[in-house]
Amino acid sequence: MQNYKNLDGQSGIVGYEIGDDFIIVKFKEASKSGYTTYKYSYTSAGEDEVEKMKELASSGDGLDEFINSSVRKKYEDRS
Repeated sequence: MQNYKNLDGQSGIVGYEIGDDFIIVKFKEASKSGYTTYKYSYTSAGEDEVEKMKELASSGDGLDEFINSSVRKKYEDRS
């Protein structure tokens, strides 16, 4: 898993993993002392959205906002 750069310092995202047709995003849970990961795939969230998430993850900025506004509950798996 790659560390998320979090350029604006306001994201709860700490890491991500990119696959051919998915992205896994790791969030630090404010109310707990742990982490939650969400897998977004072409099937669950759409190809365009997942590709946008990959771009934002690689740039280190805007991923949290995009997830909250566009794909929030369209994850395939949560752990």
